[in-house]
Amino acid sequence: MWTRIRRLFTIKTKFEAFVIIYGLAMGAVERGMHYLQQYPGWQGWMLFCCCPIAVFMVGGVLIDSVERRREEWGQPE
Repeated sequence: MWTRIRRLFTIKTKFEAFVIIYGLAMGAVERGMHYLQQYPGWQGWMLFCCCPIAVFMVGGVLIDSVERRREEWGQPE
């Protein structure tokens, strides 16, 4: 039973990774917009820019991990 639940939350394909990255990016931009409202000026813009940059870094790690898993286990694309 636990393996079925674990498989439900495992990212298996690049498409799933891209959907997760898209959701993270939407949340990051929304958070950045709140930063712009809270901190007007260059401080808000700096915080706004940090949010999507973090998503870019996490997105790269997600895609690399999906590719690595596919290579290790010999799964087709």
